[in-house]
Amino acid sequence: MRRSRSCVMSHKPTEQKFITDRMLGTLTRYLRFMGYDTTSANGLAEGDPREDTRLLALAKEQHRLLLTKDAELARRGDASALLIRSDNVMEQVQQLIDQHLVVRRITMSRCSLCNSELREANTCEIERCEYAPKDWRNLTFYWCRHCKRLYWNGSHGRQLEQRVERELRE
Repeated sequence: MRRSRSCVMSHKPTEQKFITDRMLGTLTRYLRFMGYDTTSANGLAEGDPREDTRLLALAKEQHRLLLTKDAELARRGDASALLIRSDNVMEQVQQLIDQHLVVRRITMSRCSLCNSELREANTCEIERCEYAPKDWRNLTFYWCRHCKRLYWNGSHGRQLEQRVERELRE
């Protein structure tokens, strides 16, 4: 995920934390792009017949809202779960905005892959990264300590920001 410096927030989001079921991988990444602490069932071992029960327990233990496409799981979760109605990621995010759970924004505070908090990258990390742009003056870079992944403002981040601005309303 790449971002322009002007949209980087100076504080860490302290809003609602989420956990998502396996059917919401794209929503998970979008919430992370938006700066929300979002874990995923995809981080759990596959094939566990008690996965739904485990997700509900994790949501309560970690004070997260479970986002799910499974109506029965949402019903079982009661106030700690929310049924996501659409298959379209922008409509999913809009549902969360409409319910005042998230705000329309893009930040550079979480890794889109692992959910770890990002920090500003140092020169050595930028220089060692094979996929970093050759001319990196006037760019701000961020680093995931866990994934060892570099993020910066570029066309992908600008396109994401434009899509959020164009398709979502507060």
